[in-house]
Amino acid sequence: MRIIDLSQDIYEGMKVYPGHLKTVQFEHATHEETAPRFEGGFSFQTTGFMLNDNGPTHVDSFSHLDPDPSAETIDQMPLELFYGSAVCLDVTGFPPRTDITADDLDRVEAASPVSVEPGDIVLFHTGTWNRFAGDKRYLTEFAGLGESASEWIVRRQVKTFGVDSPTPDNPASTSYPCHMMSRREHGSMPLGAQRPAQQSLAHQLVTTRRSAAAAGA
Repeated sequence: MRIIDLSQDIYEGMKVYPGHLKTVQFEHATHEETAPRFEGGFSFQTTGFMLNDNGPTHVDSFSHLDPDPSAETIDQMPLELFYGSAVCLDVTGFPPRTDITADDLDRVEAASPVSVEPGDIVLFHTGTWNRFAGDKRYLTEFAGLGESASEWIVRRQVKTFGVDSPTPDNPASTSYPCHMMSRREHGSMPLGAQRPAQQSLAHQLVTTRRSAAAAGA
C-alpha cells in the first residue's frame, strides 16, 4: 500500500486563512541548556509552537461551522468520516475568484479516469497549493465551489470532501455557500454522509481511486 501525505509543511510564516492565528515556532530548550541537569552526557532539545486549529491542513469541525451548542467538536465527530475510498477531480482550469458549478463538475467527472460513487471522499484539485505555496496569492487566487457545486456534493452522496486551497468557497464570496451547505447537512444526514470539509491540502493526485485518511483539527 502506498501512503500519500496530503498535509502541508508547518512553519512560521506559512499562509493561513485571514483572521486566523498565524503559526509561531520557537526554540524552547537547547542541548546546551539541558546538559548541566544530567550526568553521563545526556541532554535534550525541544521546540515549541502555536498554531490555529484551522490554519494548516485541517478538517472543519461541525462546531466550527455551526453556532448551535449541539454541533460536534472534532473529537466528537465519528472516525468513519475521516477515512475511506477517495477520488480526486481536476478543477485546475477555472479562473481565480469564480464559482465552480454543478455543470462544471459533471464535465470534469466525465473527462476523468475516475467516477464518484456514493460514500466516497472527493478531493478537488484546484492547483492552489502547487501554484502559490508560501505566496500571499495562495489566500486569494483560486476558484471555489459555488452553490450548485455544493449541492452536487449532496446529490452525489459524497461523505467528505477536500480542497488544496484555504477554503472550498470562492474567496470573493461573502455568503460562503459551501460552508453553509456543510452546516445544513451535518445535523440531518446519517453517519457517513455528513460532509465535513478538509482544507489546505497539498500534493493532490488526479489519477486513480485510492484510500484516504484525514487529519482533524
